[in-house]
Amino acid sequence: MEFISLLIQLVSGAVCGNIAGAAADKYSLGPWFNTLAGGVGGVVLSQVLSAITNGSLGGEVGNLDLSSIASGIASGGVGGAVLSLVAGFIKAKLSRSE
Repeated sequence: MEFISLLIQLVSGAVCGNIAGAAADKYSLGPWFNTLAGGVGGVVLSQVLSAITNGSLGGEVGNLDLSSIASGIASGGVGGAVLSLVAGFIKAKLSRSE
């Protein structure tokens, strides 16, 4: 896993995690936890997709061509948004049951 690919996935996941939290205000975790969940989700989904398509774990943005960077941004963004919303949904359901 290269540092540049990890950084692209982390930043795009964090940004999209915050966007998802702002869009679904009911499931927002707050800016810090949306950023954290988004960053983790971005890296995890990007690495899972990379392992599925390449057959091994590693950064898919390593060669820094435009399609690889766009793929890292897209998969990181989707992963960040999904994990942020799922964590917010679980938090909302747990707080209602108390």
